[in-house]
Amino acid sequence: MNGAAVYPAPSAPPANIFGTVPGYEGTLAGGGGYLPPPMPLEPVAPPQPGPAPEDWSIPSLSEDVAHDAFKSFASSNCCWSKSPANDGVITSMEPFNTYRYRLETFTESRSTEWAHKPHEGEPADFYTQTAPRPWEVQATPPSLFTNHTEEIRVPFTSSIKECHTCHALGTMQCVECHGNGYKPCWSCNGSGTRSDENCSRCDSTGKDRCTECDSRGSKDCETCEGKRQLLTYIKLKVEWTDNVEDHVVQQNSGINVDDLRSVTGKELFKNNQYLLYPLFGFPNPAMAEASDRLIKDHQSKYAQNSRILQQRQTVELIPITKVNYKWKGDSHVYFVYGNENQVSADNYPATCCCVIQ
Repeated sequence: MNGAAVYPAPSAPPANIFGTVPGYEGTLAGGGGYLPPPMPLEPVAPPQPGPAPEDWSIPSLSEDVAHDAFKSFASSNCCWSKSPANDGVITSMEPFNTYRYRLETFTESRSTEWAHKPHEGEPADFYTQTAPRPWEVQATPPSLFTNHTEEIRVPFTSSIKECHTCHALGTMQCVECHGNGYKPCWSCNGSGTRSDENCSRCDSTGKDRCTECDSRGSKDCETCEGKRQLLTYIKLKVEWTDNVEDHVVQQNSGINVDDLRSVTGKELFKNNQYLLYPLFGFPNPAMAEASDRLIKDHQSKYAQNSRILQQRQTVELIPITKVNYKWKGDSHVYFVYGNENQVSADNYPATCCCVIQ
């Protein structure tokens, strides 16, 4: 039996392992909520209108491009007849203005929690100076509109404590062998014999060495990794988040709006500022309203528990062309949409290749 002390492993560090740091009185082990940023020292300049785009128009789609897209679409469906795509005659093409508005609000949020790690010789700086407040700790942000998380040890909050799990012994009893250093032989179930003969697996001892602890009966404490002491400190978690929201306006083209999620469009307008100004004056009133609503919503929602670093709004034009064509005397419709010239044809007239040509 190994001499390692047997202590029940605590489910959490005791409360008295952590000290009290001015400005961090509500900090808990395991973390709390996000910390509101301080008010700006100087008045924030109001947002200004962005530059007005010169052209909101849709580029027209040629018949050749529409025809080629339709043929490619038909060819991708192996059981369909290609005749409607090859032989159909385009009678008219109607463009539709379909805009996608995207708002991005790039924020920084901060939260704190008491943490600990095995002590590896780091100096204890607790109370050697006043610890900086959570929003005073220096952190290097990533590129704008890039998600990133950084964990920082708050200066002047570190202290050295005895490990609460092993009571500063550095070892814990091996749970696999219960501290014995061996387990019953799996071949003879600990009897030393098998089929009335000596067990060759364990040389008749009935014991098998514990590979989990290398027959020591104890293992290094998982909390302090055998160091016996812990460095306790306040951990600051800084999160930069690109909060993105889209709004799509469709003007009765007849295409399913969900189809548009898979395509890209032509970027007509992009503007970023600390705080944005809505797109008043946009030709489509619904788009102007969505811009105003989303900007107000983001600025209200994200300013509560985070710091808004930058906002960006983008207007993208998703080209949609409704193509009317005739095949075998009947009129049919398909849509070509997106920069990728994808096709939607819900009522393709020859979905079985056995159709008589």
